[in-house]
Amino acid sequence: MNTRTTLLRRLAFALALALPLAAVAAPVAEVYRDPSCGCCKAWIAYLRDHGYSVVDHEEPAMATLKQRLGVPGEAASCHTARIGGYVIEGHVPVEDIRKLLAEHPHARGLAAPGMPMGSPGMEMGTAQRYPVLLIGTDGSTRVFAMHGPDA
Repeated sequence: MNTRTTLLRRLAFALALALPLAAVAAPVAEVYRDPSCGCCKAWIAYLRDHGYSVVDHEEPAMATLKQRLGVPGEAASCHTARIGGYVIEGHVPVEDIRKLLAEHPHARGLAAPGMPMGSPGMEMGTAQRYPVLLIGTDGSTRVFAMHGPDA
């Protein structure tokens, strides 16, 4: 076996090892938040703890951003993210984001309306039961997952 063949085999082996790791890497999260919001920073830390690279944008005009991205008023929360081409509104758990990205439905994204206690970034106080909504391309919503006590 010549040197060139040996090098090509080693390269192919290295690529075979690296590709599965790249396939499971979390996408980048572009998070938009009000400059003074503390729970938004906690959700960003939560995303990073779960392997996401986060680009943190301080956005003083959140209402305008939400409107531009098509977040319905009843689904609104304190921060808005873009992950894998989807809108992620509020304190959505990572398992729901992963499920959305794996299933890849024809939708605008997910939302955890309001600021539910016990959701990621809102771990203070008594945890409450809350829905994560799937936002349709037409702005409609339906329950995607339930979280919290007895969910």
